[in-house]
Amino acid sequence: MPIHGGAHHRRAVLFGLGALASGAGLAALAYPRLDVARLWYDVIGVDVSNHQGDIDWPTLARTDISFAYIKATEGGDFRDRRFQTNWDGARQAGLLRGAYHFFTQCRSGAEQAKNFMAAVPPETGVLPPVVDLEHLGPCRSGSQLANLVEEIATLLAMLQDRYRRRPILYTDFVFDATYLWGHFTGETFWTRSIVLPPWFRTGQWLIWQYHSCGRRDGIEGPVDLNAFRGSRRELAGLAAGA
Repeated sequence: MPIHGGAHHRRAVLFGLGALASGAGLAALAYPRLDVARLWYDVIGVDVSNHQGDIDWPTLARTDISFAYIKATEGGDFRDRRFQTNWDGARQAGLLRGAYHFFTQCRSGAEQAKNFMAAVPPETGVLPPVVDLEHLGPCRSGSQLANLVEEIATLLAMLQDRYRRRPILYTDFVFDATYLWGHFTGETFWTRSIVLPPWFRTGQWLIWQYHSCGRRDGIEGPVDLNAFRGSRRELAGLAAGA
């Protein structure tokens, strides 16, 4: 079971860092349980998809996890086959949850918005939708989008109109530097920066993915871990539409 309390978490993180420094063997053992973000942030969440298999949501909810983002769709026609099961399971376990869409460069923003909207009905008390921007291409068939920024903007506008919430943009440094630089300066971001705190979109990120193979009871195998840049009360306010 995870240890609760700020001081305990800091000691556990520092111990893990020491183990990492002591050798490759210990590093391999320590990394899955290394929660370095707990040095700064107390509100931790997961993001899951079909890849996590069957999730024991009540067990997961008894850990330190406060929220879950669940994959719903990808591109113009793909639906995650475990979305509804995970969506219902997280709610029944009492976890705040949100849905995310994996954006590809192979279908228009409008097509991708329609795919997401067909899978995720409007619902109160949930976190804003997320658009996952990390697909660098190429497309298996057809050509890539001519104006990526314009297509993303179209997707954001359509989702905002449907859900009455401005979506959050998830990305990593490579995608951001390649395609988004100088754009979306007023948006809220979820940034991927493993172990080290985000050094890009520093004034815009709200969620930080700090781990790509973390461990939590209730999930067999690795799972992404994310820190929310705020308090549990602020997270609840975000779900409520604040």
